[in-house]
Amino acid sequence: MLQVQNLTKTFGEIRAVDGVSFGVEAGRIFGLLGPNGAGKTTTIAMIAGLIPPASGSVHVDGLDLAARPADVKRRLGVVPQEIALYEDLTARENLDFWGGIYGLRGKALAARRDALLDLVGLADRAREPVRNYSGGMKRRLNLALGLVHKPTLILLDEPTVGIDPQARINLLDVVRGLARDGAAVLYTTHYLEEAENLCDELAIMDHGTIHAQGTVESLKAELGEGSVLTLQGAFSREDVAAAVERSTGLRALELDDGRALLNVPRGRAGVGAALEAIYTSGLHLTDVTVKEPNLEDLFLKLTGRELRD
Repeated sequence: MLQVQNLTKTFGEIRAVDGVSFGVEAGRIFGLLGPNGAGKTTTIAMIAGLIPPASGSVHVDGLDLAARPADVKRRLGVVPQEIALYEDLTARENLDFWGGIYGLRGKALAARRDALLDLVGLADRAREPVRNYSGGMKRRLNLALGLVHKPTLILLDEPTVGIDPQARINLLDVVRGLARDGAAVLYTTHYLEEAENLCDELAIMDHGTIHAQGTVESLKAELGEGSVLTLQGAFSREDVAAAVERSTGLRALELDDGRALLNVPRGRAGVGAALEAIYTSGLHLTDVTVKEPNLEDLFLKLTGRELRD
């Protein structure tokens, strides 16, 4: 559905996007994961045809954006990070206005409007001015506006910024439904938990460059470092060091009196064997935790900074 090849964008001496390539299939959710300023919004803007790339190409359903911009844009639904609503109008009036821009009229427009209000859970508040809405309600209506013309490729630029947890859950459920119905979804976020739970495939982006790309599991596998075991208790540094030395595969990351961080070989057998070795070592333990490798760890490894820096 979407193919992006070697997109580049510069602003003066700043290279905001640097040779970005990826694809999104119909029925799939592809996430661009990265901190603010990584180049995600600029990438979305180029795909949407809002700004021209310095180089590279965008194809949607086989159509070249540069050669056939009108045909490509008819297939796109763009939901920007900034809420784009007329606050003095009701939800119904906002949808009627944007639907009219896309050529919808009469019963077809009314049916599409009402279906979207049901989809985003705003049917019971549809006749109220948008200025009375909460932030979460505005985000849901913002999403509905991007769907009014039944796009086959949906571009969502950090759509859950600044909303409460329940509103986020509701909005993400809508996004999952769009993919189940066959749309291709490109989703940008700097929320790790969203990316892990929502996306079928991810690209980790920073400073305009994609550093890694794949499924959540394949990206985690790139760490190649297994789990981290944290021990706390009434033990000495020497005692825990001796226990680690007796346990095949365990590696000490940090050892102190009363606290130790250990690297455990990858896989469930490695964690199980490590826990058995620790519990039978004679150490007096008060707390043991296991931390599986995650995308935050991978991002830190690839970029040298935390995701939200």
